[in-house]
Amino acid sequence: MSDTWGVSRTVVAVNAHPDDEALLMAGTLAKAAAAGHRVVLVVATDGDLGLTSAQHRGSTLGQRRLAELHASAAAIGAARLEWLGYADSGMEGPVPPDPPGRQRFLHADPRDAAVRIADILREEEADVVIGYDPSGGYGHRDHVRVHEVTREAARLAGTPRLLEATVPREAITAGISLARRLPGVRIDVDLGAWERAFTPRSQITHRIGVRGQIRAKRTAMAAHATQAAADDGADRTLAAFGRIPRPLYDLIFGREWFVDPAADAGAPISRDIFAGLP
Repeated sequence: MSDTWGVSRTVVAVNAHPDDEALLMAGTLAKAAAAGHRVVLVVATDGDLGLTSAQHRGSTLGQRRLAELHASAAAIGAARLEWLGYADSGMEGPVPPDPPGRQRFLHADPRDAAVRIADILREEEADVVIGYDPSGGYGHRDHVRVHEVTREAARLAGTPRLLEATVPREAITAGISLARRLPGVRIDVDLGAWERAFTPRSQITHRIGVRGQIRAKRTAMAAHATQAAADDGADRTLAAFGRIPRPLYDLIFGREWFVDPAADAGAPISRDIFAGLP
């Protein structure tokens, strides 16, 4: 992952909720950390409204999810973890009232969030900042807001490279279809929604091979236990993915994808998030 001169770089990854880093970018971040680069995780919310089984719901869910995030960060090899202090806005419907002493992410001024992220980018002298694609992946409104504020933060801080984490929608629908056919896997996912999510393969600018970091990625996913179960006994996405046997898991999750909105159209796919930086 180091460039030709062996320069040590810093990558700051901005996510909406604990567990998003495990699904979209854990392998890439672990690869960077293993190569000696500095990895910083920023999470906007504590995920206190995340979907989970009844046994995990309640006033302490956000605290538990942040603890899970710390375990995931350790698996990745992150050097720093920052929670911006916002509460989860929920996936749909009216945004719930703010909890005592905190704001729901969508109630907060997006400019303030962007400035706080930009401060971290400047403090870290970040070479790369990672956000989300314009759809926020699968359309969660907190993800869309992360897309917006991370783009603005990169502009404010003058960060050399902005990458937006995504998945070729063709790959994820194929993966879900395959997982559903595995014995013992009950996956509670609307496949039609995923067919409209993320990014067409033709728009991908970076494809990072992470098979060497599969153990770290799998451990990061497994850390988010509250997000693995539903009340009806079906596997939620993380649990279903965790049941996929290796080497099939390695095949499905052995690559991660990003879009550089500043990249020239038609440029070759890059396999290094730091390649070409000054």
